[in-house]
Amino acid sequence: MDAAQVAAYFRGKNILITGATGFLGKVLLEKILRIQPDVTRLFLLVRATDDESARQRVQTEVTGREIFQVLREKHGKGFEDFIEEKVCPLAGDVMYEDFGLDTAKLKEVSKVVDIIVNGAATTNFYERYDVSFDTNVLGAKQICALANKCTKLKMLLHVSTAYVCGEQEGLILEKPFMMGDTLREGTHLDIESELNLIKHTQMELKANCATDKAERKTMKELGLKRARHFGWPNTYVFTKAMGEMLLGHLRGDLPVVVIRPSIITSILKEPLPGWMEGVRTIDSVFLGYAKQALKFFLVDPNTIMDVILHLVNVGLCGVFSGRYNELSGKYRLAMHLIELYAPYTLFKGRFDDMNLEKLRKAMEQNSDGGEYYFDFDPKKINWDDYFYMVHFPGYRPNAALKEMYMISQFVTQHQGTLRQKKSSGTFLKVATKYPRKPCLESTFSVSYCRRLLILV
Repeated sequence: MDAAQVAAYFRGKNILITGATGFLGKVLLEKILRIQPDVTRLFLLVRATDDESARQRVQTEVTGREIFQVLREKHGKGFEDFIEEKVCPLAGDVMYEDFGLDTAKLKEVSKVVDIIVNGAATTNFYERYDVSFDTNVLGAKQICALANKCTKLKMLLHVSTAYVCGEQEGLILEKPFMMGDTLREGTHLDIESELNLIKHTQMELKANCATDKAERKTMKELGLKRARHFGWPNTYVFTKAMGEMLLGHLRGDLPVVVIRPSIITSILKEPLPGWMEGVRTIDSVFLGYAKQALKFFLVDPNTIMDVILHLVNVGLCGVFSGRYNELSGKYRLAMHLIELYAPYTLFKGRFDDMNLEKLRKAMEQNSDGGEYYFDFDPKKINWDDYFYMVHFPGYRPNAALKEMYMISQFVTQHQGTLRQKKSSGTFLKVATKYPRKPCLESTFSVSYCRRLLILV
């Protein structure tokens, strides 16, 4: 198998994608349209009231984004017509039977779809149990049900997470979950009972006239409690594991592939190096330090940490500002977040990737020079270069980082004077090494850097 064969596989195919408005969905959609413009149709399931609203969402939230810049330049004035021909937005939701599609649309989709990619998920670690269950568990069930109606289906690809393994240590093998499996000895998981528990809790809350705030808190705590009871650290990975169980149980003869990514950050090479949306994953920590909002973070310095989508909540950046004696409320929140994220920052497992290794070797043996477009070997990545030359510069511009950039230029011109100020050591080191990049490793606030400018 070579790159040309991979691209050719999508020629003439009809593909249904859920979660297309998300970061990963956009990357997948753009990639397919760029490497195989002869794909027949891409059906995008979008939460919307009707197909016109779905079309508007796709235009503004998907094809209108910068990641489609290369395609826009390639097709020029014909870009919109190309998208209109290839992309078909569908108003629906994975939690509903048949995605909530009307009979005519369901019939059309089930007759032509060759591939289904299920990327729809809620990735919040501390999500309401009912919300997470609807999307990550019932969504997987509905995906499987619809897939069984697709007469031409060749593959169902389900995006899960590497951290369904929980807090295991050592080598973690790629094993499927069976119905009832748990990570805690002496427990047995019944998905139907979990659904009934959710419904019962909702009824109790309604009977007690609970406020929206009380309901949210109760449902969030219920998810965390149930996850930990069965050995998972949070609601997200718990519900993703249940989704995998249902897929394995209901698949029948369906050709199902489950992928479990551990880290999804910005684009390395193409189409736009460094492209991402907002502040994602580990970026919250980087920006927190750079902007002096994050003073510390719980980690094991000897651990190589894998990070998944939304592992570090953006809100974390604002948790640790101010003085300790002024932060009794924030301190409790900080301890809660530390407890929530500790299983990942202190993770001791190593993921077995033999399946991917076999695929990599097959690609290398049949290389036709096109592996650039399908390179997924992390060992080839120079991680220092990636973060400093690709990822960090991809951050959305903001006032603080712009000013840090200007200051870095100044520092390179006044090294002699600043070197005498002991407190400027870290800043100087970074500014000297990366004079044209935002000084994300600086231990200084922007206000302190202003004072440096005045002193010099």
